[in-house]
Amino acid sequence: MRLIAKVTPAVTQEPAAPRADDMPASRASDDLPVEAVPSVVELGPHLAQRAEAAAARSPLTESEDAHTPGRSSLAHSTKRFINRELSWLSFNQRVLEESTNPRHPLLERVRFISISANNLDEFYMVRVAGLKAQVREGVRTLSQDGLTPQEQLRQIEAQTNRLMAEQQRLLQGLRAELAAEGLHLLEAKDVTGVDRAIAETLFLEHIFPVVTPLAIDPAHPFPFIPNLGFALALKLHRKTDHSDLYALIPVPTQVARFWELPNVRGGKRRSERKIIALETFLSLFLDKLFPGCEVLSQGLFRLIRDSDVEIEEEAEDLVREFEARLKRRRMGSVVRIKIEASMPEDLRQFILDGLDADPADAVAIDGKLGLAQFDQLIPADRQDLKFKPFTARFPERIRDHGGDCFAAIREKDILVHHPFESFDVVVQFLLQAARDPNVIAIKQTLYRTSKDSPIVAALIEAAENGKNVTAVVEIKARFDEEANLKWAKDMERAGVYVVFGFMEYKTHAKLSLVVRREGEGLKTYCHYGTGNYHPVTAKVYTDLSLFTADAALGRDSAKLFNYITGYAKPPRLEKLRYSPVSLKGELLRLIRAEADHARAGRPAGVWAKLNALVHPEIIDALYEASRAGVPIELVVRGVCCLRPGIPGLSDNIRVKSIIGRYLEHARIIAFANGRPLPSKDAKLFISSADWMPRNLDRRVEAMIPIENPTVHQQVLQQILVANLNDEAQSWILDETGVYRRAPGWNGKMAFSAHEYFMTNPSLSGRGQKVKDLPRALRHVGHKS
Repeated sequence: MRLIAKVTPAVTQEPAAPRADDMPASRASDDLPVEAVPSVVELGPHLAQRAEAAAARSPLTESEDAHTPGRSSLAHSTKRFINRELSWLSFNQRVLEESTNPRHPLLERVRFISISANNLDEFYMVRVAGLKAQVREGVRTLSQDGLTPQEQLRQIEAQTNRLMAEQQRLLQGLRAELAAEGLHLLEAKDVTGVDRAIAETLFLEHIFPVVTPLAIDPAHPFPFIPNLGFALALKLHRKTDHSDLYALIPVPTQVARFWELPNVRGGKRRSERKIIALETFLSLFLDKLFPGCEVLSQGLFRLIRDSDVEIEEEAEDLVREFEARLKRRRMGSVVRIKIEASMPEDLRQFILDGLDADPADAVAIDGKLGLAQFDQLIPADRQDLKFKPFTARFPERIRDHGGDCFAAIREKDILVHHPFESFDVVVQFLLQAARDPNVIAIKQTLYRTSKDSPIVAALIEAAENGKNVTAVVEIKARFDEEANLKWAKDMERAGVYVVFGFMEYKTHAKLSLVVRREGEGLKTYCHYGTGNYHPVTAKVYTDLSLFTADAALGRDSAKLFNYITGYAKPPRLEKLRYSPVSLKGELLRLIRAEADHARAGRPAGVWAKLNALVHPEIIDALYEASRAGVPIELVVRGVCCLRPGIPGLSDNIRVKSIIGRYLEHARIIAFANGRPLPSKDAKLFISSADWMPRNLDRRVEAMIPIENPTVHQQVLQQILVANLNDEAQSWILDETGVYRRAPGWNGKMAFSAHEYFMTNPSLSGRGQKVKDLPRALRHVGHKS
C-alpha cells in the first residue's frame, strides 16, 4: 500500500505481519499414533452458556411485525431468510466496529475504517448497481426473503447512511488519538505561517504540474469523472469581466493522497508530524489554479459507478469480449455521488446536471470523502502503533526431507494453515515440479494471483523446461480480469496450454496437479486450497492448503481438469465432490444423514466454517436437521441468511462471525457421523465453495475429504474447535439478524483463535525431530 508521500513517490508496504506470543506448548512427538496426541482444543464451557442464553431469549411471536413473523408460519415464509444485502451491510458494520477494539493498535484501527469504506464502495459498484439496474428495467423479481429491488434499495440506503455517519464519527475520534501520537492531519485553516510556505513549495513542485483546472461552459462541457474519481467543484467570480462561472478540478489519481510536510529544522526527526491531504492542497492554492478569480463557493464530490461486467454466454470470442468490456467499465452509469455536506445547493445542482444523475443518487457527507484511501495515512516507521510482526512458519516435515516436497508428501499428507504457516511452501511445490526432470505434467487453476506472481513464473519456467503445462485461467474473476488476461498471454507465449474454462461457469476451485515419473509408473501429487494462489493475500487471509499423494484424489483431480478443459464430464468421482454437478447434492445428503442419526437416537451434529451462507436449499436442510434435534454450529464470517435460535425451527442452530486481525477465508465442514463431535470418526471436508447459489450452482468448485488421521485431528480439533471457542473476535447472530459481541469478549482471559494459531504450530507439518506439539486447552474463557 502507498505510504504518506513526502517529496518522493509513494512506495508499497507489505501487509501487517501477525503478532508473536509466548504461549507455551506441550511436548510430544508428531509421529505418535493419533490416539496418543493430546486433544488440541477442547470445547469450552461458553458453548453451553451460549445455548442457555439463546434459550432464554424471547421467541418470535405472531404479534410481532412482518419482518419477524411467528414460528408457526416461519418455516414456510420468505421471512425465514435474512436479506442478503442487509446481512452484508451488517458484516461491514462489524468490520467498522474493529476500529473501536482496544485490542488493536491505533494504526490498525485506522486501517479497519479504510477496509470498511473500501468494502462499501465495492458493494455499491456491484450489488447496489445491480439492484438499480433491475429497478430501471422494471424487474419485479423478489429476493428470497420476499423484497422487491426497490424495497431492498430503501433499506440499504437507510442502513448505509447510518454506517457512513458512524465511519465519520469514529474517524474523528481516531484523528484525536493520532494527534496525541504526533500525527496531525491538517485542514486548510490549520496550514499557516511557515507551514503554508512549505506547503506552497510542495504544491508547485509536485502537484501543480499534474492538476488540470476546467472551466465549464458551452465550449467546455462537463468532463467525464471516472469511477471512484474525486473532483473539487467551484463557483467563481472573474474579476476582469465581473462574470460568474462554474469550474471543476479533477483530483489526480496518480498522485499520493496524503503528503507529510518535510522537516526543515534539520537534526533528529521531530516528534510532531504534519500531514496534508491532496484535496486540501487544492483548496489552499486555488489562486494558483484560477488567478484573477474570487471563489464564491466550493465543495468536493466523489463518484461510484456501475463496475460489474456481464458477459454474453453466446460471445464467440470470450477473451476479445472481455477486453472490450473492461475498457467500458470506467464508463459505467453513476450509482452514488458523495458530496460534502457544506456544498451550497446551486453547486450541488450543477454537479447533478453535469453528470445527468438522479438526485436520489446523491448523499451529503459531513466529514471526509474517500475513506477507503485512509490506509495511505499509515506511516511505515510507526511499528509501535501496528500489530507486532509475525513470521509465518515453514513446515518442518519438508525441511526434514532436505526441502523435497514430493518426499514429504509421499510420507503422509500435509496441511498448511495460512497465514500462520508460509505460502512459500506452495510456491516451492510448483518450483520443484518445474525443475524436476521426472515431472512430466503440471495442471493448475488460477482465479486470482498477485502482480508479480511466483506461481505464474513457476508455470512459465516449467513450460520452458519442456513439461506439459496446463493453466485454467478464470478471466471472469471480478476486478482481476485484466491481470488474468495479461498472465494468460504471458503463459501462452512460453508454451503453457491456457484454458479459460466454461462460458457459463466461473472456475473457482483451487487445485494443482503434478504428474511425476517414479520407478516404472506415474505418481500424482495434488495441492487443494481453500484460498487463491496469491502470495500477498495469503499473509492476511486464513486458508488451508492440503498436499496429498492419495491415488484416488489424484485420479479425481485429473478428471476434474478434463471436465474443465474438454467438457468431459466424469460419471462419478471416487472421493472429490464438485460444483455444479455433485457438491450441493452431497452436502444435502450429509445434512439429512445427520437428521436421520438424531431421529434414531444416535449422536449427531454439523459444524461448518464458511464465508457466506445464502443457498435456500442448504438453509432449509439445516432447519430440518435442527427440527430433528441435530446441534449445528456455524462460523460464518460474512453474509448469513439463516435465522438461528428460533424455537421449533432453528433452536438447535448457533451462528457466529469472527472478525479480527486476519480475514477468515477457509471453508471447513464436519459431520458427526453417529459419534459425538469432535471425534476421529467425523466426516470432515475442506472446500473452495461457500454455501451460496453462485458457488454451488454456477461455479466449478471442489470439496475434498480429510482422511489422514493427523490432518483430520489438526483441521477438526485444532482449527475448527478453536474457531468455535473464540471469544475475543466473535459476534453472535440472533434470530432477528442482529449481531452482538460474544459475552466476555474484552475480558483478560478471552480466548482468541488467531493468537492461538500464531503460537501453536500445526500438527501435520511437524517434522520427525520436532518434539513440541500444540498444547491442549483445558480452559476457554473466564474461570469461574
